[in-house]
Parts: sequence; C-alpha cells; structure tokens
Amino acid sequence: MSDLIENSPTGGTCLERYQTFIEGNGLSNTDFSEYVCNHKGETIDDIFSLIAQDIGKYNGFALHVNYNLACEICEIQHIPFENCRLEEEDDAGCVTYINVHPDWEGNKTRKGRRINVDRSTVKKYFTFNPIPSVVIDQIQSCGGIEHYSGQVLWVSLNGKYTYPKPIYDKVVTNLSTDEGLDNVKYRNVRNGFMLSGLFVHKKSVQYEFDENGNAKEKEDSQYDLSDSLDAFQGDNNACSIMEIVVNSADDKPEFINVEGTNYDDKFTVTESSTTERIYSAFGQEPWYCIRIGKLGFSGDVLAEAYEYYNSYVSKQRRAISRALKRIFDHWFEVANPSDNYEIEPLVYISNKSAESSPGKPRLG
Repeated sequence: MSDLIENSPTGGTCLERYQTFIEGNGLSNTDFSEYVCNHKGETIDDIFSLIAQDIGKYNGFALHVNYNLACEICEIQHIPFENCRLEEEDDAGCVTYINVHPDWEGNKTRKGRRINVDRSTVKKYFTFNPIPSVVIDQIQSCGGIEHYSGQVLWVSLNGKYTYPKPIYDKVVTNLSTDEGLDNVKYRNVRNGFMLSGLFVHKKSVQYEFDENGNAKEKEDSQYDLSDSLDAFQGDNNACSIMEIVVNSADDKPEFINVEGTNYDDKFTVTESSTTERIYSAFGQEPWYCIRIGKLGFSGDVLAEAYEYYNSYVSKQRRAISRALKRIFDHWFEVANPSDNYEIEPLVYISNKSAESSPGKPRLG
C-alpha cells in the first residue's frame, strides 16, 4: 500500500493534502505543543506531526511510553506505524504485546549488516495499560525498572487491535493504473520514435583502380538501419532526419514525412476516471471540481472547500486528541493545565483578507 500511494502522482498529491488537514495548524494549546516530552529533546508538536503523517497514510499510529518508579508516565516517543505488528491473541482474546522491528522486509542495514527479522531483532512491548498495579506487575516480571521497556499505545481507526485499512484502500487498482499511465507518458516522451522524416536518395558510387589501371566499383558495406534506430528515439533526438541509401539508379531523392504514434490520447478517458476515483476516495471532490474548472477558482470556493475538508478529517483529529489525553492523564507532572488537546483547523485566507488584516498569517 505504501509503494502504491508513493508511486501514484494523483494519490500522492491527495495524501499530502489529507495529512496536511489532519495536522491542521497544530495543537490549539501552543504552550503544551512546545513541551519537551523525551530524552531526545522532541516536543509534543514533533510527535503530533509524525502521528498525523501515520494516521493519514495508514489510518493508525503507535506511541511508546516509559514509566518511572512511581508508575507515572515520564516519556513519550513516536514509533513508525509500519514497524509494528500485533502479537497473537491469548485465550481471552487480548493482545499482550506489540512487536516492533525497524524493517519487516529485512532490507535495512546497520553498521553494514542486514537487520534480519528474528527473535533477537524484534522488540516486544506491553500494550498500553496505565493502571499502576498492572505496571508494577510488568516491571517485576521484567526483573526491575532497568529491564522494563515500557508500553506501546497502538491505535487503529478500524477498531481495537484490528489492522487498519488506509483511506485509499478502495482505490488500489486505480492507484496502480495512475502509476501505469504516468509510465506510458514517460516512455512515450523518452523512448518514442520521433523522426521528422526520411531522406531517400541514390547510393553514391566510388571507383578504385587495380594494378593494370582498370577502374572497378568499390565494395561498400551495406547500411544497417537497425543499428541506428536508437539514435532517433526519445525527446533528445526528436525531429531528426534519417538517411536511407537506395541501390537503384532509377530512384530519385525524396523526403518522406514520418509521424510517430502519440499514446496520450488513447488513455484520456481512463486517466480522467482514475483521477476522479482517487480524489473521491480521499473525499476531495471539491478540489477535483476546482481542478477541472467546474467550480472556478475563487476565494469563496476555496474557503468552503477548506471548511468541508476540516469536518471530513474530524474523526482522525479526535483519535489523536483522545490518545494524547490518555497518556497525559497519567503524566508525572501537570504538562497541560488547560486539559485542552484540540487541534486547530486550517483556515483559508485570501489575498483580499490578508491585505485587510496584515497582522494575520496567511494559511492555505
């Protein structure tokens, strides 16, 4: 799914807009967003931005938390969602561990060595449960706080401990088609046969003399057309002229126009329907209508599009806010006195509005 969305020009554009609107203008409480939350010096805003990227791409996210001896959360870090795998359920139907590996495909290297996927490289973390008695039992089972690796809050918008489907799951074939259409355009330009024409003329005859002074025709090698065809392919060789030598003396020089085949027109309908379906999967119909000129391009239209899409991503924003509240309700100090975890939505400000209110930043 990651490869599909990254290789699709239309899908990648829609995904970036989707992630941008989920993140919005960041957390409303700017003091809390600047709070340093781990030993790496990362702020809540840093973590929040990574969460927005993951929830947009995968419809889920994961956060790692550490505890102090008082069973209070004292550190939070982001874990790439694609690095997490659920442990098999126990007899009670509960998932006890989240397995984390840097690269489940086994291609990543460290210090020049491939990180194999085995028990020695997969880290196990307890699933999130901040109840002090549970944390104490986990610490004791690990042999003390120095051996305790903390917990992971694993969130899926498709349900608890259910691998989520990304928002673009319903247009998988269209994403692949979009990539294929882009490849056709690329190859059509870079590898297309773009001759301007053929110049056909009589073969020139040259003579040489033998020991007796008799003239005879030189034995010229045959012109191999296939060896030079690659010199007339691609955009860098467009509008070239190929020379063809004929053997018959009756043939006269002539110029033959040659037109290459342009495949772009053959896929116009396919491209239009594919693009529309991808935009629709992301709920971005207003932007598609603006793109094709159906709604125009006025400030009012864009403002309404922003308002519509802010409501479209409200579910994703609520999931992030709830997750942060669950963690900081058990934080070792009061990091957010206002208890405000809301996300500020994006607001479109036109040039006219910006000129009338020069003190306000322009968003969009």
